[in-house]
Amino acid sequence: MLNVLGTYEVKIDTKGRFMFPAPYKAQLGSESKNGFVLKRSIFKKCLELFTIEQWNQESAMVRKLNMFKKKNADFVTKFMAGVKPVEMDGNGRLLLPKDLLNYCGIKKDIVLTSVVNRIEIWDKEVYEAAVDYDPDDFANLAEEVMGEFETE
Repeated sequence: MLNVLGTYEVKIDTKGRFMFPAPYKAQLGSESKNGFVLKRSIFKKCLELFTIEQWNQESAMVRKLNMFKKKNADFVTKFMAGVKPVEMDGNGRLLLPKDLLNYCGIKKDIVLTSVVNRIEIWDKEVYEAAVDYDPDDFANLAEEVMGEFETE
């Protein structure tokens, strides 16, 4: 799912299903047919959707942790909390399990937004609050985070 682009607003039905946006399907190609992994975000009140290939890369880092260290074992337990495999149905919909919907407060309107190698799934109101920022604060953050990189 490397470099997937786009932000889309969709609605979920009463069963927790939503239509996976066609532009994402086009960008993912055959990868979308292999299914996805859905999990809670570590830093934000949203869900993260990974292709199987990307999930394997992500979880490979976690598998390297020494599970005989308590903080590592605690991290892995929290990291894996609520992780679920999901597949697109014949109509191009994905099902968001109830426990994950409750975790991030998703009700009816959701936003799917690309974050480099994953897609975040947000309740629309929560997303809008999360991306509402002061331009000066963001400029300072951008300088702090990206200021170390040389441009070509």
